[in-house]
Amino acid sequence: MTLKKALIITYYWPPTAGAGVQRWLKFTKYFRGLGIEPIIYTPQNPDFPIMDESLLQDVLPHLNVLKSKINEPYNLYRKILRLKKTEVVNQGFISKSNKQSFFKKVLIWVRGNFFIPDARVGWIKPSVRYLSKIIAHHQIDTIISTGPPHSMHVIALKLKQQFATINWIADFRDPWTQIDFYKDLKLTKWADKKHKYLELEVLKTANHIVTVSPNCALELTHICNRKIEVITNGFDESDFNNTNDEQDVIFSSFELHHIGALNKDRNPNALWKAIYECCEDDVNFENDLKLSFTGKTDACIFDDLLKYNLVSKVYFKDYVNHHEAIKLMQKSTILLLLLNNTPKNKGILTGKLFEYLAAKRPILAIGSVDGDAAKIINDTQVGITVDFNDIENMKIALKAYYQKFKLKQLFVNSQSLEVYSRKQGAYLFSKLILST
Repeated sequence: MTLKKALIITYYWPPTAGAGVQRWLKFTKYFRGLGIEPIIYTPQNPDFPIMDESLLQDVLPHLNVLKSKINEPYNLYRKILRLKKTEVVNQGFISKSNKQSFFKKVLIWVRGNFFIPDARVGWIKPSVRYLSKIIAHHQIDTIISTGPPHSMHVIALKLKQQFATINWIADFRDPWTQIDFYKDLKLTKWADKKHKYLELEVLKTANHIVTVSPNCALELTHICNRKIEVITNGFDESDFNNTNDEQDVIFSSFELHHIGALNKDRNPNALWKAIYECCEDDVNFENDLKLSFTGKTDACIFDDLLKYNLVSKVYFKDYVNHHEAIKLMQKSTILLLLLNNTPKNKGILTGKLFEYLAAKRPILAIGSVDGDAAKIINDTQVGITVDFNDIENMKIALKAYYQKFKLKQLFVNSQSLEVYSRKQGAYLFSKLILST
């Protein structure tokens, strides 16, 4: 069988770590079985200090990975602000701190108004020149661009303008002008207009637009008035082959465990207050309680835990690789899913949610109760979602989980998880690739 060739333009690829890597790393694992030969195009020297060598195990054997050098402003930014080389620079150069120096404000303004659509803009022209030859030489059938960074979409847009008959799928893992921090970029009217022009050109020109959740699709539809496909993130079944029956796990403590980066926007201050009040109400709850955080955790979380006298219950663990994170999920008493408490948060569907589902441990989610994540949690019967500031229902959920913990009945009977597998996501993308 002759395989159709799909060129995937992605900034993130192993051994780079983080959620942005896994979507296309996992989908491409299943493409050959679906009649597609993927070809990856990614930077040779991406600016991402955190690495996860374990992800290389998931790279498809004999996969053609094309790389070219990229020049980015991040190292200069670190030198100017005297930051460590290993320190991750936030998107848009925007610090989560409430206070920003005048100099930082200037750098944000420069980033927003001169690096459009993002700091990888300098990679667009050389990539278009290079990939124009690759498309012709390899007889590429489909281009897939995945962003952010949205410069990947602009590369694909310019290639589509050269190769009009090629099938182009633009994959929006996060919004562009609708992203939470867009308003903080200090854009001039000219820069805002250029961002929105490029975004609309991508949305109008691509053969297919894909995003990760129904609410994100709705926002994109409002911009371009066309059909938007929803292909969520998911879990890779092969990561969970060694999952033990949840009823066989014995828990010595009532552990609430958050796995992954935890920033200021996801700090659930009301939850810490609810936990404090549960401890005040029940000494046994307090004695059994354990709060675990695995991954980079913002200092504001520690400050709030200190405020509510919970620090003695806290266990911090540094970043672990993806395979170790899966093991920790499976061994956790309760998994904490903390969503961004920001405007337009209903469409947030992190890859972590789906791996939480597959870990078959109860989930306590703090976020919009009518958001896309809450719907999946309700449909699969894996946990409870409580609104950001609903302290009373947080206490009810905590006490209900604690009672089940004491009765050794703290397990879940997950429903209909297959639809959220990476294999299913790859199949949905294959339909868009093979449709032309």
